[in-house]
Amino acid sequence: MTEKDYSDFLNELSNLAKTNNKINAEYYTKYDVKKGLRNSDGTGVLVGLTGIGDVHGYIMDEHEKIPVEGRLTYRGINIEDIVNGFQKENRHGFEEVSYLLLFGELPNKENLDKFSKMLGQYRILPEGFMRDMILKAPSRDIMNKLARSVLAFYSYDSNPDDTRIKNVLRQSIELIARFPTLVAYGYQAMARYHKDASMFIHTPDPELGTAENFLLMIRQDSKYTKTEADILDLALVLHAEHGGGNNSAFAARVVSSSGTDTYSAIAAAVGSLKGPKHGGANIKVLEMMENIKQHISDWKDEDEIAWYLERILLREAFDRSGLIYGLGHAIYTLSDPRAVLLKKKALDLAQEKNRVEEFNLYTSVERLAPKIFSKIKKTDKHLCVNVDFYSGFVYSMLNIPLELCTPIFAIARIAGWCAHRIEELVSVRTIMRPAYKSVVIRKEYVPLSER
Repeated sequence: MTEKDYSDFLNELSNLAKTNNKINAEYYTKYDVKKGLRNSDGTGVLVGLTGIGDVHGYIMDEHEKIPVEGRLTYRGINIEDIVNGFQKENRHGFEEVSYLLLFGELPNKENLDKFSKMLGQYRILPEGFMRDMILKAPSRDIMNKLARSVLAFYSYDSNPDDTRIKNVLRQSIELIARFPTLVAYGYQAMARYHKDASMFIHTPDPELGTAENFLLMIRQDSKYTKTEADILDLALVLHAEHGGGNNSAFAARVVSSSGTDTYSAIAAAVGSLKGPKHGGANIKVLEMMENIKQHISDWKDEDEIAWYLERILLREAFDRSGLIYGLGHAIYTLSDPRAVLLKKKALDLAQEKNRVEEFNLYTSVERLAPKIFSKIKKTDKHLCVNVDFYSGFVYSMLNIPLELCTPIFAIARIAGWCAHRIEELVSVRTIMRPAYKSVVIRKEYVPLSER
């Protein structure tokens, strides 16, 4: 077959696949199928219990969703209290939060110091890993490289299949420690081989925390300010966990329920997070805001901002999707506590970077977008900006490339994934096996010569 013949045949097969995989939409209603594991009122189908994280954004009163201010808790502790606690003591919080998620309680100073030292010792990759697993097969997408690297750790582990909790904890701590290194080195390899840029490899410092090490490894001069490290640490804390129902945590639990190894379960979660409907949203916010900046002459003119937001919703501007990215959330209604906390710190960084005018543009869009949405869509639905709205701006101010926005999410969320895997292994121990109803008409097999 010529290349054209192959392409034509593939087009033919593609059309065939689309036709024979199309389910009649009426069947979902007829059989009361919870499409996307969502109830008809938009709430999630209850499929499990967790003591790790809780996301609260509304209350149900006689089947009516009543909006409330958003609340996020880690192991029962309000995220606002956690953040205020470590920031008041002028220290970083990601290591403390990782300990809390894994072990279910806050560490005392001695245990936090020991845990942080363990992470520091594990940050360096195994001998030969950088050369054989990262440099020899660079990927254009860091998330794919991250998933491949996680799977590769199986070959470097002397006891990879042991699912007893002590061993899974050891694997989890190693992964939490090494994710920043994997992402930083994966980016350096990608930049060198796919962007023809210079590559610089910095060894992580075992005395530094996760946020500081990541900035050290991705910057040529390894330098960063305290404000930069503080806000990146905050972003990691806010992204570390978001309940068992988020797509990637659920993926980790589904795969874990089969009894497989840690690396297979976590690689599945990475694959889930890569999806633009899950972890890639902050990139779309950045692209949208760049478009808004280019098409608005006066960033302080709220009438002009409102006019352009209308054009976006009417599919006449930006990517013609009709979406204002970063607006709305499956659970949060009046506010996303992560966005509230990140916004406060973002102002500090904007002042340091001389980007306050841009920060003010973000706040104007945040204030105007819900009103414009209600006007155009003719709805009284309560909408707030989510954490993606400000996280992309923060990463931009940190001069972090777009390709690293979603991987940073993974650096944070690995703590939550590992916590959910452990909870699944300890408390459930039953393979997840939901039902699918077949709606195909029965057919007779036709011999090849008669087709």
